[in-house]
Order: sequence, then C-alpha cells, then structure tokens
Amino acid sequence: MTQPPSQQPPQGGFGAPQEPPQGSPQPPGQPPQMPAAPPTAQPGYGYPQAPGQEPGYGYPQQPGPYGQSGPYARQSGPYGQQPGPYGQQPGPYGQPQQPGYGYPQQQYPGAPVPGGPGGGSAFKGKPAVIIGAAVAALLVIGGGVFLATSGGDDDKKPVAHGSADDQKASASPSVNEGDGNGDGRAGDDDLNAGRKAGEAKVLWLQKNDVDLPRNGSDVYGPWVVGDTVVKGMYRAISGYSAADGKQKWTLKLPADLCSAPAQTTTDGKIVIGVKNGTTDKADCADLQMIDLNTGKAGWKKSIKQNGIWDMMSDISLAISGDTVTVGRTGNSNAYRVSDGKDLFGKQSGNCQPYAFAGGTKLIAASSCRTADVDKPQNQIQELDPVTGKPKWTYRPAVGWEVDRVYSVSPLVVSLTQSEKKKWSILAIKENGTLRSQLVGDKGDKFAPDCGSAFAIFGKSLQGCVGVAADANTFYMATTADSSGTARTNKVVAFDLNTGKPKWKAAAPAERTMTPLRMEGGNVLLYLEASYNKGGGIATLAPTGGTPQVLLQHPASTSQIESSFYNPKIVYAGGRSFIASGRVSATNDKEELETKTMMAFGK
Repeated sequence: MTQPPSQQPPQGGFGAPQEPPQGSPQPPGQPPQMPAAPPTAQPGYGYPQAPGQEPGYGYPQQPGPYGQSGPYARQSGPYGQQPGPYGQQPGPYGQPQQPGYGYPQQQYPGAPVPGGPGGGSAFKGKPAVIIGAAVAALLVIGGGVFLATSGGDDDKKPVAHGSADDQKASASPSVNEGDGNGDGRAGDDDLNAGRKAGEAKVLWLQKNDVDLPRNGSDVYGPWVVGDTVVKGMYRAISGYSAADGKQKWTLKLPADLCSAPAQTTTDGKIVIGVKNGTTDKADCADLQMIDLNTGKAGWKKSIKQNGIWDMMSDISLAISGDTVTVGRTGNSNAYRVSDGKDLFGKQSGNCQPYAFAGGTKLIAASSCRTADVDKPQNQIQELDPVTGKPKWTYRPAVGWEVDRVYSVSPLVVSLTQSEKKKWSILAIKENGTLRSQLVGDKGDKFAPDCGSAFAIFGKSLQGCVGVAADANTFYMATTADSSGTARTNKVVAFDLNTGKPKWKAAAPAERTMTPLRMEGGNVLLYLEASYNKGGGIATLAPTGGTPQVLLQHPASTSQIESSFYNPKIVYAGGRSFIASGRVSATNDKEELETKTMMAFGK
C-alpha cells in the first residue's frame, strides 16, 4: 500500500474547516466564496469559507422548493441511503418527501403508506444493539449528524450455492397471482392523440399489476441492455422490449429484492441483493447473479455475518469490470461476477471499506478506528478490482466523511462534516493527490439528488443526478429558482484544475434541467416536465451556451409524465425511459392504477 499523500491543500485560499460565524445561517446549498487568505497554522485539506459573515458550504440546509434540499436532508453519511439513480425514494419508515420533479404532483403516487396490521417493523427480531443504533440514526438523520462505527473480527466466508430451481426466467408474461410477480399492464388510452409536430411519440406506458405489501416497494433500475429495458421490484426482476414495452422475460425471486448496483458489466450481467428470508428477521444477505440479456439466473451466494458489527441489514453493491463489491457497516467483500469466485474481503489494519463506487475504476470509502467516535477518520482509495490492493490512499482531515462519489473518472468526491454541518467537493488526481476543491460563486445554490430507499446502515456512493464530469470539467445543476412566474435553474461548469467556475448556462425559459451523464462529449440533460409542458432530453456543449433538445416529450402527456413518484430517467438508443422510483398506494384499486414506466421515441 502506498502512503497517504500529503494533505496540504493548494495555496491561495484553501484552508482547514472553520467554525461558522454566529448568527449568520447559510442559504440552502450555497457554496462558499474564496477566503481572503488561508487560515494560519491549520493542517489538512481545507474547507473554503466565505469572507465576512458567510458560513461554510453546505451549512444546515433548509428544504428547497418541491423537495430540493441540501446534503443533510437527503443524504445520511456512511450509513445512509441505498442507491437510486433518480430521486429520493422514501421507505416505509421515512417521512414522504415532496416531489422534486414534475409540478404539480398528483397526491404523490408511490409514496409510502403508513404501516398498519401486517406491516411489521424493520427492526423486529433484531439484536438490541442494532435497534439502539437504528433509533439513534433516526433521531439525528434529519439534522445531518452521522454515526461511525467499525469492527467485527470473525473470519467467516460466504457459502456458494447453485441457482434455485424456482429462479428460472419465464419467456412469456406470467399471470399475476398476488405474489408480487406480475409483468406490468399496458395503458389503454391513445397517448399520441394530442401529439404535436416535432414532439416525440409515447412508445408505451405501463401500469402496476403487482400485489405489493402495505408499504409498497422500491423500484431498482431501469437498466438498458441492447433492446431490453430491465427493472426490479419486490420479488421479481423483469425485462421488456424497449420498442413496445412487452415483457420478454421475468425472473421470480424467493424473497424481497433489497439492493442493486447502478451499473451492469459490459456484457449485461448484474448481481443483486435478495433477502435471506421472508420474515421481519431477514437480512439483505443473499447475492444473485443474473444475465439481463436473457433473464437467466447464475450463481447465488449467502454472505455470512462477520462479527457483531457486520451489519447485514443494508448492503450496497458496485460493479467494476468483472468484480462486484459488497459494502456495509463493519465489513466488505468482493466476488467475480462471471462465476462468483471470492476475490477479496476484509482489509488488514484499522481502516475498513464501507462502500464502493464502480465503473471504469473501483473506488473505496473506508472508515478508520479512532479514539474519539465524534472525530471520524475516513479515507479514499483506488483498489485493484481483482486483488483489492490499494493503488493509492487519500485521507481527508479528521471529522470529514466520504459522502458520495459524483464521478469515478475523473474522480470527484463529496464529503461532509457532520459536527459543523459542512459540505465540500474535492477533485482527486490519478495518483491520489488533491487536484482541487470546488468553490462556487456567492448566490449559487446546489443540491445534487442522491436520494433512494430509506436505509440506516447501508450506503451507496453512486447514483446521484444533477452532476456530470469530463476530463477537465465538473458540471452541477443549481437548485430551481421559484422567485419568478415559473421554476428555472442553470448548470455551472467548474474547472477541475482550479476548482473555480468556468461558465454558467441557463435552462430554457420556464424550465429546469438536470444533468444525467456525459454523451458524446456533451452534457446529457433531462428537461423536467411541468403540469402543461412535456419533459425532454437535451444536450449542453462543454463550452456552455443554449441546451439543444434531442427529444421533446409531448405536452399532451405532461400530467402523466409529471405524476411519476421520484422518477428515474434513462436515455439510450434514441429513446427515453421514465420509471417510478417507488410503487405504493392506499388501496388495491389505486395500486393497480399506479403508472410504473413510460417510454418516448421518434
């Protein structure tokens, strides 16, 4: 292992974290200004403070319009929330969030339903130590205070099993038997009747036909593999034709789907997390490999708990090359996607990874044991995906925790300091040294959307929208400005070598836009739908300017498009897909009318 590089920040304005001035709360999401001079005698990488009375970047955030808020309202440190490519997905124990996209919303379809008879508790049958930690997290999660623990020295290995006989893909739609394995129903209306010239076609619309538990279910995906779009929910994962939405296959699962990575392998394989039982005592401790091209199940493994602090309640998964990593509190594992072979597990020393970011590189966020639990020490590493050996190690200052990875290559990382409720974004070089620290202009407010299913112990580093990056530039959307007659926002481009803004591009009039990823050298954007205006897909040149619309969704279906609860947006092959982030309803009739996925194309 290489030694952690020097933590001295670049000269000229980057200092160590400072106490926010008294009596001057920061506007939500507002980044700091460059200090007039760096604080003296302060070691470690810095947290830039604004001059005068402006407190730190990410100071306690107030909820913004339509659920937009800062990192402390949507994110929850290393034991926070599960992955969700697009939007907050509240779980059965969280307070429903206000819709962040699509205005206005229709009574929040898909919002979690209050528990009742048969609903059960997530902590029923759990050890008292877990319940205590869970309650503590619930009490402080809204205030942005994070818990940090590590431990578990037992050395137990996962046990490999063959695929279950009942986990075979069905080539044709299956009848809904009330067990959560339906295949979706097509909408009956002619959705293109009001389409105008230049607008995209509605290719298909699906409604739910799954008999869900009282509190509903999160939706995982969608993933597009060739001409198949795949999503998972409750106890099934299904593939549909991208062209017409007809089901191509469905794979029934023995228990609830409880975790999934943001990405698949290049050949369309994925490893998902499935609960190891159907009772309230079940943990998210079984792994199932699936070929998304065919829906066929591959290897299956059960992860054995490794010590009392190996929290199996919530795991996060990431794929890099042919490696899938399993992160959770107190331990981690890695397996080969193709055959399930054990690759690496717990690291030696006092630092253990709790979450990973995958893709072209494998990035680990680790927590290190310290004498003071209120002063956590985190580190960031690039790991060899086959051996797990660190290529380099970067340690932020004590008290700062790795919160999200906005981009793997180039590496852009979000960190939070819970004690002082601060937020910082760092760019890190290929060799693990500090490249820059982002410093925005006064007045700009940011709140990348990293929400997903409610979880206490699990943590996904990926899945944020509202951000994108190329080799030298990081793009981030501002929160919507509702001061005028309609909501609007802009995208700010930051120079990754200096951390300073390069340019700002405004959204089209009376619209808001959200970066999704890079596409052919341009920033790919989702133009959000409003009550009377359809959404769409657009691109923004790396030099800024005016967004260029690729696919304008029809205005005639804008109310349907804006009704999806915390939608996940995917653009592939000239088509855009919108999937609900969660499906839930107050009664069975309403549940069957919940719209789950919609596709647009030319």
